[in-house]
Amino acid sequence: MIDLDGYQPLLVFGGPYSNLAATTAMRAEADRLGIAPDRVICTGDVVAYCAEPEATADMVRDWGIRVVAGNCEEQLAAGSTDCACGFEEGSACDLLAKGWYPYANARASDATRRWMAALPATLRFRYAGTTFQVIHGGVAQTNKFIFASQMATLCKETAAGGVDIIVAGHSGLPFIAKAGRRIWFNPGVIGMPANDGTPGTWFGLITATAGGVKLETRRLTYDHDAAAAAMRRSGHANDYARTLVTGLWPSLDILPAAERAAMGKRLRPRALTLKPAIAPARSQPIQPAI
Repeated sequence: MIDLDGYQPLLVFGGPYSNLAATTAMRAEADRLGIAPDRVICTGDVVAYCAEPEATADMVRDWGIRVVAGNCEEQLAAGSTDCACGFEEGSACDLLAKGWYPYANARASDATRRWMAALPATLRFRYAGTTFQVIHGGVAQTNKFIFASQMATLCKETAAGGVDIIVAGHSGLPFIAKAGRRIWFNPGVIGMPANDGTPGTWFGLITATAGGVKLETRRLTYDHDAAAAAMRRSGHANDYARTLVTGLWPSLDILPAAERAAMGKRLRPRALTLKPAIAPARSQPIQPAI
């Protein structure tokens, strides 16, 4: 288990999804907040839907942050012809993947594939007296979709993790959920909106406070019009290009009923403070969100 104790916060995010504009904005926001690269963690799927897979992977590598492998990293590293996202065969999401995944696969360099192959499947660390595990989807299944409404699944997964807080990605929606005595924290993804009718995307902060550990979801604004225009020029995923502008997903296949019902409803930032077994000695202020 890595020791990430100290007084500086941690920044966590998922799914850059080949969205170079969003990744550039995320790096700039980390710099604005004064968060060093070794305290930034990505939950995987660096390359996926959008138009600039190789440039996005290059930026993430150059940034020097911590990254766990998502299903897209696993599949691209292996040279697979399928993203293994966990979509049902023949579903709208599965059919859409037949457009964006070959596009990404054709543009991933050998260097990018070697880097992806070397990424860890999980990351465990201690921060401010609290234990964390970072995964992509589920504890034992990389491409497992897990949502806030699935409490039985959340309780089972957090118990399997055996830590205080699980940090996960893959589902594309930000949320913080109490599952028994443990917490599931999905900070969201930066490469696609969260189906809430706005083009903003999401990331998370983990901060040591006087009262414990604070988890936050925060909105990221970036030049989504430029990202959408790049996708329209390539023509490989026009449905997702529209999503970058409208904030609405082209398919709801993967969503449980509660999350389907929330489509188009603007999300608000959330925060939760957890008192750890060992409280931090002092806190470090962080700049407010814009």
